[in-house]
Amino acid sequence: MSVIEFPQIIERGCGLDVHQQTVVATIRGTDIDTETQTYGTFTSDLEKLTCWLQNNGVTHIAMESTGVYWKPVYAVLEPFFEILVVNARHIKNVPGHKTDKKDSEWIAKLLLSGLLKGSFVPDQATRELRVLYRHKKKLIQSRTAEKNRLQNILEDANIKLGSVLCDVFGKKGMAIIQQLAEGENDPIILSNLAKGSLTRKKDQLQLALYGKFTSHHRFMLQLILQTINYINEVIDKVEKQIDMYLMQVNKEVTLLQTIPGVSKNIASGILSEIGTDMGKFTSHKHLASWTGICPGNNESAGKMKSSRITHANKYLKTTLTEGAWAVSRTKDNHLSYQYHALATRRGAKKAAIAIGHKLLTAAYHVLRDKTDYQEPMVSEDIMLKRKEITVERLQKRLDKLKTSASNC
Repeated sequence: MSVIEFPQIIERGCGLDVHQQTVVATIRGTDIDTETQTYGTFTSDLEKLTCWLQNNGVTHIAMESTGVYWKPVYAVLEPFFEILVVNARHIKNVPGHKTDKKDSEWIAKLLLSGLLKGSFVPDQATRELRVLYRHKKKLIQSRTAEKNRLQNILEDANIKLGSVLCDVFGKKGMAIIQQLAEGENDPIILSNLAKGSLTRKKDQLQLALYGKFTSHHRFMLQLILQTINYINEVIDKVEKQIDMYLMQVNKEVTLLQTIPGVSKNIASGILSEIGTDMGKFTSHKHLASWTGICPGNNESAGKMKSSRITHANKYLKTTLTEGAWAVSRTKDNHLSYQYHALATRRGAKKAAIAIGHKLLTAAYHVLRDKTDYQEPMVSEDIMLKRKEITVERLQKRLDKLKTSASNC
């Protein structure tokens, strides 16, 4: 079997096979000979690795993005070398006897031949903002889970508060829940807490609050409320810390908020994932592909197979989808029109993904050019055509409803 040889582009580089407790490093240069060393992952061991690489004239390093284990290695080596963090799927070795040494040699060989494409690794400030924003989302998910548990406790006690109130966890609902947790379970007394428009539903509220509320239910309510309050306090601390980072990129946050549907929270989510330097991405298409919010290409023998979006960056994708839902509630802008046009033909969920893609494209150009979002220029003829299409669609729907009504 012939050995695969590639033209060499980098003069001297190193391939790292990173694990939880060890790092296997292979140095390869213009000569065929290689040198491999194994180091621990303690900071002192990584500093020894840095000295060894510097003494051997290494300029470039490549390693797999193995879980979270690559991050401390990257942090120690980043100031001294040009590092490529590569997707493990892109550097699979040929089948054979797999060892850590052979893996590091293969990575070094691909690195020197210029066949590796590094993943996007933002600067330190953006990485820290990313951790905070993702932690905040996890906390919100935990709070939502606790709220669901609280509603289950109320249902178990046959307290039908959700049947009367639109938002059980609004100000009115929480006042009633707090009184329940403190030991008050008289429906008449609890219904007197109703204010505003809820007073018109006092009779329904009394019926909803009459249940089998035991000491066990009271204990669980107290426990869950304490948990929710604690999570709220932690979220407040995280948000204050996020605001400190956003002060450094206040201009970019303001620019992003000129895009319809993009609030301060969504802007912080976008910046925490892609940063402010759009030079890291060759185009907006590259950014959309990296995010996993655009259709892929999967063609074989002239036939198109599934081209669904990939998992990719789920945090940024959900943030953009939130922005798309916000756009759907706005009026008199191009994105809102596109959302409703797509939702009519393809459904709300697919329309949300498509608008999320457009929001990301707009964010790319806003951050790259450092300019406000500009609404696309639409001629009067196009606007008139849109209105005619809408009228035609609604007329067809009306005719269909009339036909079905006459057949009944």
